[in-house]
Amino acid sequence: MSDQASQEPTYTMGYSDDFQQMLARRSVHTHAAHLVPHLKPGQRVLDFGCGPGTISVGLAQVVDPGEVHGIDMEASQIAMANAAAEAGGHANATFHVGDVTDLPFDDHSFDVAHCHAVLMHVPDTQATLAEVKRVLKPGGLIASRESIISSSFLYPTDEDTAKAWDTFARLLAGNGGHPEMGLELKANLMAAGFTDIRASGSFDFFGSTEDVAFFHGFINDWFYSPKVTAAIVEFGLASQEKLDDWQARIDEWRDSAGAVGAIAFGEAIACKP
Repeated sequence: MSDQASQEPTYTMGYSDDFQQMLARRSVHTHAAHLVPHLKPGQRVLDFGCGPGTISVGLAQVVDPGEVHGIDMEASQIAMANAAAEAGGHANATFHVGDVTDLPFDDHSFDVAHCHAVLMHVPDTQATLAEVKRVLKPGGLIASRESIISSSFLYPTDEDTAKAWDTFARLLAGNGGHPEMGLELKANLMAAGFTDIRASGSFDFFGSTEDVAFFHGFINDWFYSPKVTAAIVEFGLASQEKLDDWQARIDEWRDSAGAVGAIAFGEAIACKP
């Protein structure tokens, strides 16, 4: 990928309808299960990179009568988060448009900071963690769950088709992201000065016929969309012919009786000294 592309990072996943459906499937109990046992009523929680708030409103329910503040750089996501909070009656959830590297909060103002699939997209990991550490109280917790692209899979597929995951990883890296952040969480939290780090891992697994159909639709409509494939071809990550071949094989995967797929995640919880 060109130097110009790498110097102008963008949100690789975009905000398509298909990606919104993926986000809508996320909840506090399915995607922040590593954090839930550490939450208590009355805590003040920051959900940075909150997206449409599907996890945030669950956090708000768990810590009620405490507060949850969600922040995201995209105004359309905050509008959806506000709508989700209002619809669910979560008056203790407040959402803000803002930058995770320049948080509009005072020092030592949160008990817990949470993010899901955020650090993998932010170019400067340490700047982000330093800012989150600033707003955490001493003894406060940070929790993150981030993708491990190299361990994600579809089955059954052949070895060549599996290379599509590497192409996605290279596209993400070219946009300033970190496709293996799930593996790197512990090391990054240590470098940022957090302590008592507890690392774990899990999968978003697609095993039922309905889940396979959903995941196929997501891959087909996002990764093989004209916008994404044009970027892949432009930056020399794969040819259009190769992309067409992979797409046909993804259809074969969907129709296989034994089809399953998964996105791998690394998780970590750590403490601010």
